[in-house]
Amino acid sequence: MQKLIKNGQLTQDYWTILREATGPEVLNAVPGKNFIVPLKFWKLYREDLADYAGEVAIWLDSDENVNDIGSELASFSLIALNFPIFSDGRSYTNARELRECHKYEGEVRAIGDVLRDQLYYMSRCGFDAFDLRSDQNPENCLTAFADFSTSYQATTSESSPLFRRR
Repeated sequence: MQKLIKNGQLTQDYWTILREATGPEVLNAVPGKNFIVPLKFWKLYREDLADYAGEVAIWLDSDENVNDIGSELASFSLIALNFPIFSDGRSYTNARELRECHKYEGEVRAIGDVLRDQLYYMSRCGFDAFDLRSDQNPENCLTAFADFSTSYQATTSESSPLFRRR
């Protein structure tokens, strides 16, 4: 069963998350596959990854900052933000900074401990793709985006708070 929600729909995931690796040779074992690699891995092996046949994207753990990517931010078609546990909300800030401060227009994907109850709020912060935790029902999760009919606060998709929209 597919467990990736992108732009409000279940979709096929063409990316593989690389959680741990000792070097870039792991990518050559499956040439042409699209990998999401940790930021630290990308920083160490950036030059080796430039010659890789598939696409390479990065993921940031919750203790890492979007500014750690630097000027190459726009070169990534996807940036994944990890939720090591559902109660760690630091990746919400990274998503919002990607969209608002850096004007990032690529895919911002939530990975890790991603639950249905978070999807509405994640989407308001700039996430547009969600790699659900394995025990989550994807069809049930699709309804999360309609849990609330309006929002009070400004978001990445609505720049004015409710009191200014009246």
